[in-house]
Parts: sequence; C-alpha cells; structure tokens
Amino acid sequence: MEALEGIDENTIQLGGRPVYTVSELTRLVKEMFDADPRFRAVYVKGEISNFKHHTSGHMYFTLKDDRSRLRCVMFRGRNVALRFRPEDGLTVIAGGTLSVYEASGDYQLYVDELYPAGLGALHLAFEQLKQKLAAEGLFDPARKRPLPRLPRTVGVVTSPTGAAIRDIVSVLRRRFPNINIVLAPAIVQGEAGPASVIRAIQLLNQRDDIDVLIVGRGGGSLEELWTFNDEGVARAIAASRIPVISAVGHETDFTIADFVADRRAPTPSAAAEIAVAERAALERDVTASLERMTHAVQKKIRQLREALGYLTMSGALTRPKDRINQWRQQLDELMYRAESSFRHNLQEKRRRLEALVGKLDGLSPLGTLARGYAICRIAATGEVVTRAADVRPGERLQVRVRDGELLCQALKAGDEIIQPSLPME
Repeated sequence: MEALEGIDENTIQLGGRPVYTVSELTRLVKEMFDADPRFRAVYVKGEISNFKHHTSGHMYFTLKDDRSRLRCVMFRGRNVALRFRPEDGLTVIAGGTLSVYEASGDYQLYVDELYPAGLGALHLAFEQLKQKLAAEGLFDPARKRPLPRLPRTVGVVTSPTGAAIRDIVSVLRRRFPNINIVLAPAIVQGEAGPASVIRAIQLLNQRDDIDVLIVGRGGGSLEELWTFNDEGVARAIAASRIPVISAVGHETDFTIADFVADRRAPTPSAAAEIAVAERAALERDVTASLERMTHAVQKKIRQLREALGYLTMSGALTRPKDRINQWRQQLDELMYRAESSFRHNLQEKRRRLEALVGKLDGLSPLGTLARGYAICRIAATGEVVTRAADVRPGERLQVRVRDGELLCQALKAGDEIIQPSLPME
C-alpha cells in the first residue's frame, strides 16, 4: 500500500499497513473531501434543528431527514444577507462546500447559500417579521392615532424623482391649493433604501410644523418594495410622533409598513386624498352649517319676540301696582286672621285658667279659713287635731285662723274641764 500524501514515511507499520494517529486520519479524510470537486458545490435539502445564532454572528445548525443528520455552519459574512430568519423545523435548501472540521473529526457543510424549500425567501421573511411585530403589539389598532382633520403641513417621504411624489403633490394641490408640503427625499429601493427612509422619517419628526406623514412609493415587484418590509423602517414608523399614512405600491400590494402605520392607503394618490380634505367640500359644509345656524337663530328670535309680546300684554307689566295692591290686601287679611285667631285663643285660655283657679279656691284650706273655720295642731308635734280625744288636758295647741295663728292650752278633754296648772303665756 502506497503512503498517501501528507503522511509521514516513518508511520508505524502493522502487517504491512500503516497505523495512523487520529489527527492523521482526520486530515486524510479532509483532503479527500477537499480534492473531490463533487463536494465543492453541494446542495442539500433538510429540516433545520439545533439552530444557534452565535454572538460572533455565525450560525450553527443541523440538517436532518428521516434517516440522517448533517452538521452545518454558515459564517457571518455569508448569513448577513439572508432575507429570512432560519429556525428549527424549517425545511431549507443549503448550498456550500462539504469538508471536515479537524478539531472534532466531524464532516460538515460550510453553507454559502440558504433558501426556504417550497417558499420564497422574501415571502418567508415577510411572514416571519409580520408575526414578530404583531406579537410585540405594533399592529394593535389601539395604538394607532387618528389623523388630523385639517392639517396645515403634510410631510412626504418618497423618491423625489418617482411618479409617487408627482401624484401626491397633484392631488394635494387640487384638494387644498394652499396646503404646505415638505418633502424628505429618500431612496426607496435597494440596499440603501431602509436607512434612507428611516433617516427621512426621523428628520421630519424633528420639525414642529408637520401634522401628518405620507411614507411610500409607486408599485413594483416584491424585491422592489422590500425597503418597506424592513424591520428598521417598520420600527421608525411605529416610533414616529407624527401620524403616518403608508402608501406603498398598488392596491393589491401589502407591506409591513402598511400594518404598522396609523392608516394604510392603497396608492400614493389615495394617501393624499386621505391626508387632506377637499377644500371645496369643506366650504360647502361650512356654508350649509352657516345656513342651518342662521335659520335656527332666526327661529329662536321669533319665539322670543312672541314670548315678549305675551309678557308686554300681561297685567303684571301693564299695571304692576294692581298686583302689588292685591298682595298688600292679601297680607292685611292674613294679618287680621292671625290676630283674631291669637285673641280668640288667648281668651279661651283665660277662661280655662279662671275655671281652674275657682276649683282650686274651693279646695284650698285658705278658703275654708276665710269662711270662719280654723285648723288646730298639737304644738309639740304639729299634728292636726281631728278628734277631741287626740288632745290631753293642759296640752298646748296652735290654732290657725284666717289672718294669723293662736297659741292655746286645752282646758278640757271631752266633757272634762281642766284647770290650768300654769298660767298662760
């Protein structure tokens, strides 16, 4: 067996066959892959798994089918131009060079080209970005702002030489001749397009006199409209403090910018119609409103005049003293009734009081005394004497008469006459 190129002639022999180190054998296999032209431009179809986008920018993944797996690497210089985002489960066609990674001994595909299988790369990139921004809420109707009803200045982001700017200016001037238009020229196609459109949107947002923006271009292929499917452009539209009308392509064309913008117009001309109301129509509306207001005011004046006529004919205005005199008479009558009622009540209460006083006098002990009666009490105890037997002979008594009180001594108890033992004081 002849020694292969790159192998040391002093390699150990065993039974006439060389014994290689792992590195030597791996290098031999790599040289075989590299020497075979069939492996220099290989296209492989498979499903992506274990995808990893390294911080270095390189992409590492595995292509698999139902029986085998193939390691793949796509370096940053090759993947930076991809129009879609590789992800696990996506079936792709990878083109590149098959070789061996000596450090691990694995053979792998060094990918130079990557395409979605069965779906265009641009269409796949469109759907992926659409799903991503929708998940972030950039398409949410709640965040979209209303357009100003009467803008004074319209900002336009488009190519200064395309048909779109001519259509926009023509429609704006026709609908509102004295509208202000500010153009921020932008490249709307090719690799420089996204950065140019983003810069134009940012420049117009730095001004204080712009009321609404029209961002777009005329029709074209998907590739020609791709600037408005760029993620950076979409985020610039979403971040604009000025309401944005997207006007890209023809009526059937849809871009990511259409979903992010506050309003989508099917064409640039339609965007101009949306942005600015027709002055003649506004003048007609104002005239009609003025006529309605005039009729309403005139009707109100007639009603007020009629009401004033009724008032001027009423007695309250023609003879105001009559009403005052009536009120005065009514007041006098009310006062008379109140006084009569008060006197009547007072007399009734006096009669009741006198009757009660009479009853009281009849029951009062003083009344009894006035009629010649007296009240006799035992002087020592103050008890009222109601029976002769209650008094002992010689006991001192207090006798109450009408105009005073007498101090007496009992000389007799019952039928007995008591001789006083002590002289009366």
